[in-house]
Amino acid sequence: MPQIKMKDGREIEILDNALPSPKAIVFHHGTPSHASRWAPWFAQCTALGFRAISYSRAGYGTSDRNVGRRVIDVNNDISRILDEKSVSEFVSIGTSGGGPHALANAFEPRNRGVITLASVGKHGATDLDFLHGMGQENHDEFGAALKGEIVLQDWLNAHMAEFKNVTGDQIIQSLGGLIGDADKRVLTGDFAAESASVFRNSLAVSFDGWIDDDLAFVKEWGFDLGDIKVPVKIWQGDQDLMVPFAHSEWLASKISTSELTSIQGHGHLSLVAAYRSEVLAQAAKLLS
Repeated sequence: MPQIKMKDGREIEILDNALPSPKAIVFHHGTPSHASRWAPWFAQCTALGFRAISYSRAGYGTSDRNVGRRVIDVNNDISRILDEKSVSEFVSIGTSGGGPHALANAFEPRNRGVITLASVGKHGATDLDFLHGMGQENHDEFGAALKGEIVLQDWLNAHMAEFKNVTGDQIIQSLGGLIGDADKRVLTGDFAAESASVFRNSLAVSFDGWIDDDLAFVKEWGFDLGDIKVPVKIWQGDQDLMVPFAHSEWLASKISTSELTSIQGHGHLSLVAAYRSEVLAQAAKLLS
């Protein structure tokens, strides 16, 4: 995958539909994940006439680590990518752990709007029970994150190493209590194989991206949701065991420019699989 050098010398891998347009949709993957998560969306972006760019966040895949990064720091990388690709206006789309990073883009001057899909809310907020309704694996993971990098690294090595080699046939079992029936129904065939490939790509070098995401989520993001001025469209399924519905409700309550779309009967992964056309139509409207 092509690499772009950041101002601090790190390199970030990107995926790009190469459409020569000054308007772009920038995609932020989840935790853990990889730029390739969004590849199935790119042909539709091309048909809509927009450049599509996804990237592997620092520490994932072959993207160099950015030790100690906060959520807001993603703007340094995105700004460099936009400059390299001559993009003057963009909408950011982020799912799960990519949601906060997409929201950070609201503070990049070229941003025209944000769309989140099952985005995580802020850990430590007094009016959000962050872990309530999540699968036990998330309780254990964030418990480790709160104890620091070494403990989190040890926990991932002990409990998540299988994701480095997971196959489509194994992915439902590997995700365990993080998925319910809605997500299990879509994790078959090509979608299961694609999802497994994304996990393998994301962790091919190390757990660094996953570690740094979790550490960023349990500290201040570096921006105030109340200061967001661009339109924010929030999507959430009611059967989500990775990021429960309360997270998107909380985000909507804090962002005055937001609109929450609740999807009954969908989980964390099924939402992304089923609503591609609707989400991209919304992005196109924000860019038009």
